Amino acid sequence: MNAFEVFAIYLAPFVVIAIAIRLLMKRHAVDLPDVQKQAGSAPKRRFLLGAWRSD
Repeated sequence: MNAFEVFAIYLAPFVVIAIAIRLLMKRHAVDLPDVQKQAGSAPKRRFLLGAWRSD
């Protein structure tokens, strides 16, 4: 196997999953901004502990 075949085999599942999610989102008439609104605002990060802690 050459490097391109290995790369294609590795990347193919991610592409298939992404296409399936997009089709499901279109089927249920949901856009990404709608999902982000439902998730709420982004958590606030602390200055020194921001790498692993968020409120």
